[in-house]
Amino acid sequence: MLIVPTDLEIAQRAVLQPIAEVGAKLDLDAAQLEPYGRSVAKVSLDAVGARRPGARYVVVTAITPTPLGEGKTTTAVGLAQGLGRLGANAAVVLRQPSLGPVFGIKGGAAGAGLSQVLPMESMNLHLTGDFHAVTAAHNLLAAMMDNHLHQGNALRLDPHSITWGRVLDVNDRALRHLVVGLGGRADGVPRESRFDITAASEIMAILALATSLADLRKRLGGVVVGFDADGAAVTAEALGAAGAMAVLLRDAFRPNLLQTLEGQPALVHTGPFGNIAIGNSSIVADQVALSRSDVVITEAGFGADLGFERFVDVKCRTSGFRPDAAVLVATVRALKAHSGRYTIVAGKPLPPELAEASPADVVAGLPNLAHHVDIVTGMGVTPVIAINAFPGDHESEFDVIRSFAAERGVRVAVTRHVALGGAGAQELAQAVLDGCAQPGELRFAYPLERPLVGKIEAVAKKVYRAKRVDVAPAAARALARFEQLGFGSLPVLIAKTHLSVTADPKDGALSHPEGWTLPIREVRLAAGAGYVYALTGEIQTMPGLGSRPAALGMDLTASGEIVGLS
Repeated sequence: MLIVPTDLEIAQRAVLQPIAEVGAKLDLDAAQLEPYGRSVAKVSLDAVGARRPGARYVVVTAITPTPLGEGKTTTAVGLAQGLGRLGANAAVVLRQPSLGPVFGIKGGAAGAGLSQVLPMESMNLHLTGDFHAVTAAHNLLAAMMDNHLHQGNALRLDPHSITWGRVLDVNDRALRHLVVGLGGRADGVPRESRFDITAASEIMAILALATSLADLRKRLGGVVVGFDADGAAVTAEALGAAGAMAVLLRDAFRPNLLQTLEGQPALVHTGPFGNIAIGNSSIVADQVALSRSDVVITEAGFGADLGFERFVDVKCRTSGFRPDAAVLVATVRALKAHSGRYTIVAGKPLPPELAEASPADVVAGLPNLAHHVDIVTGMGVTPVIAINAFPGDHESEFDVIRSFAAERGVRVAVTRHVALGGAGAQELAQAVLDGCAQPGELRFAYPLERPLVGKIEAVAKKVYRAKRVDVAPAAARALARFEQLGFGSLPVLIAKTHLSVTADPKDGALSHPEGWTLPIREVRLAAGAGYVYALTGEIQTMPGLGSRPAALGMDLTASGEIVGLS
């Protein structure tokens, strides 16, 4: 009987290159690396430079995923390894996983099989403490704000207008709605509040979007916590908190250097969620990689409707970088799921009939793939379809996708990086290099001068293909207020489920829903990060744990070895 090692076992058996040798592949000298143990290092901001002439910038996105995910991160890692096999100087830039999914359903996000970022345990668990720095900075602002109320409220901050809650990097639904300040007068001013997960914090987005320490400090000062009695915005700068927040984030602003299983440099930095935040790694990590590599692969969270749209409309707007190609990850099982003929539930075994050859089911799910191809091409980027192969897939099912790609004039490659590492991703790597040679012109979903509600409608109709947008009265009033306060020129971000192109995760079984309405129940201002974001449907900014969280399978041996991490 063949015993397949787990991802953790593969990672623990791997022989890692000294981190200085990995850094040397990016022309980083010892003075530009601050080691965190033997296999991780912080990269000095001195390493940031201008984009290398001819450097290729590739973003990895995906179709609408199943609850189990379709291997977007591992495809990004495998692609870097495949490019290395072709002789290219490649680096991969990824987000740091949040502890919420690690201990929840999804598990870690260091890749899989023979396409992982190492050390896997460090990447998934704390790494260099950046998430904790974000948590501390966010909660410091909350504490100073509540202390300001307690100490007389010289800024006349209206407690009922406060939008700034607290954060924690753990899935905990009990913290979604709460009252703070209970007890005696010395215990603060009672008011309603909330906890978000750290990955959804505006501070995390600021860390990802800031282009320098000076820009970081400026953005922190611009964070709006609420409004005064006259309706004017009250900021972190006005509360005197921004400087201390910057102090907490100084080290966290430097990217983290790790390595792929085959030794390519991996810059891991920031971790904003893809369905409720910007879903992209940091600009400063991209700056380092693009100035020191020939090909840079970065990853955008979830499907092209979410992470990729935000990559273009928010991140590229801020960085000024333009991608040369977009890898669109698809799996046979996801396309079958989008046929509406199967039910896939996270934490439960896949339906056994899903493993049977059924090209017709793949055909039925193709409209979802077509939708995401259209999103990428509609924004002026060359798509390359990556068929992430699973052991139970069938060649006849791959042929369906190949035929679709040929009809659309889109490059496609089957990639087996999970089983074979870089050797299994060479076809994809060549397709990506060919795609990068195809000229394109980046197009945004909307101009910044359009009113905020118009920008939301543009994303909903052009990207999601909703027929209409239904903005709740309170959300409409908030949008009007943001316009009056001078924030109308900001881009927008729409927080919605990743399991469907609609706002309802139950629609994930539909390959291409039509005639639906996007409901906007709430809008929030992220002035420091530089966008306005809308909450749709039942999306939560603090996830909850499922009935069988991954944490139940984790433990520590007497010798200190971690087991059960995936």
